[in-house]
Amino acid sequence: MSDHYAALGLAPNASLADIKKAYRQKASFYHPDRNDAPDAARQFAAVQKAYEVLSDETARQAYDDNRRRNLLDDPLETAQEIWRTYTHNILAS
Repeated sequence: MSDHYAALGLAPNASLADIKKAYRQKASFYHPDRNDAPDAARQFAAVQKAYEVLSDETARQAYDDNRRRNLLDDPLETAQEIWRTYTHNILAS
């Protein structure tokens, strides 16, 4: 699974404006017509895919949920969040 936030050089809490700005910068830099590097086309495609997912609210939520499940974020923080949610749900019942 590729990390879309890393492809755009962003933190997971980035705003939509930050995502758009990073996309424009990275897409301009990696565009195959402007960049002769052998991996420019691959990087450009990764940036486009990242923007496609992160700019769509529903797709971003699904991506973030899957990312958390896979513990790509800080495992300790993820475990604490899971337990907080679990105990909150138990106490609320």
